[in-house]
Amino acid sequence: MSLIASDNFKIVIGLGKTGLACARFLAGKGVAFSVCDSRENPPGADELAAEFPDVELRCGDFDANYLKSASELILSPGVAQSEPAIREAVAAGVKLSGDIDLFCREVTAPIIAITGSNAKSTVTVLVGEMAAEAGLNVGVCGNIGTPVLDMLQEAEKDLYVMELSSFQLETANDLRAEVATVLNISPDHLDRYDSMQDYYKAKHRIFRGAKHVVINRDDALTSPLLPTGVDTRAYHLGKPDLKLFGLIEEEGETYLALGLEKLLPVSELKIRGSHNMANALAALALGQAAGLPIDAMLNALRDFGGLDHRCQWVADKKGVSYFNDSKGTNVGATVAALNGLGETLQASQKIILVAGGVGKGAEFSELAAPMAQYCRALVYIGEDGQQLADACGEIEKQPAEDMFKAVQTSAGLAQEGDIVLLSPACASFDMFSGFPERGEKFVAAVAELGNSE
Repeated sequence: MSLIASDNFKIVIGLGKTGLACARFLAGKGVAFSVCDSRENPPGADELAAEFPDVELRCGDFDANYLKSASELILSPGVAQSEPAIREAVAAGVKLSGDIDLFCREVTAPIIAITGSNAKSTVTVLVGEMAAEAGLNVGVCGNIGTPVLDMLQEAEKDLYVMELSSFQLETANDLRAEVATVLNISPDHLDRYDSMQDYYKAKHRIFRGAKHVVINRDDALTSPLLPTGVDTRAYHLGKPDLKLFGLIEEEGETYLALGLEKLLPVSELKIRGSHNMANALAALALGQAAGLPIDAMLNALRDFGGLDHRCQWVADKKGVSYFNDSKGTNVGATVAALNGLGETLQASQKIILVAGGVGKGAEFSELAAPMAQYCRALVYIGEDGQQLADACGEIEKQPAEDMFKAVQTSAGLAQEGDIVLLSPACASFDMFSGFPERGEKFVAAVAELGNSE
């Protein structure tokens, strides 16, 4: 493939899974391109060489002059556009895009776009299952695992449900979603963003050109400034107003509801906790905005058991319940898990929290209040575990050098009826390959405690 600079020469910046998907897409279109990566041996380099031996891969520091030779830079989410060479190229007039823009230029099917600091994977999968239950051929993709451009290798779907990270949204200019939402916003990725305001702005790019918008009335930061005429739906964890999704309490039972209409008793759901009630309500509002039938959505809700590593029930051992929330990689996620599970406990029951890892520059003080209310003890692990422990008040704290020891220590601290919750409030890369391995180690350690009772 010729790489002579032209009006249609593109440079993919950042390899890995997304970069490879971009390369395959561009090659399929017959577009001249090259790939740059700041790492000397980036993941995906062997695959790129095998599939596209004529495509140049430049490794090491980015060259601003070379980037300026392109008509468009396709930026992978893991690369910050604040890189000096990228900024210089953009200032010189080079267009900056990402894989989301490439995807949206190709498809005609409607898109439900979902972001948030927490719970976006759960809501994305749940909405996908609602659409499938309604008989639609649905594609669930994005930050959840399947790169969006890989979806183009199949026939176009009836509907796409996309989980989008703030990093992906930084370069999403042409999204124009049928339905868009920011589920919640709490401090995250402050090692990449200069301020919460910059993080907030990145998240809110999801609303650009959206036809329908869903907001969380319990989080004012999810409500965008919108042009007149954009349809807006809302949900919250209180009694709903007309046309608002919420919760109705009646004769000791809690119902998911739309206005005054009771839709489904919470007791019929497999997922637990107030944060999962918010997820269910968000999914219903998104599905309604996209025109999904209510019966199909409620059927999908009844069958939905939650996602691996996201407040997932693991086992009951000697009267203690163990939950794996390894995907709780920031403080907001752990606060949500503590509040959600804590509200299901009886007066004498408590949570033993296993937390710690790489804090990504976050402040842990927001954990102190829910821990004081719901926790019996903290078992802390990882690089910033001590810092987390220091910020979390006067409850009992025990260090652990690995996950096996953390589970053993937690089991020793727990009393009958308690919950042991892995929700680290941190990234995992100091001890594990990623949050899935961290969760798997927790599940394996719980299994070694003995048979369920």
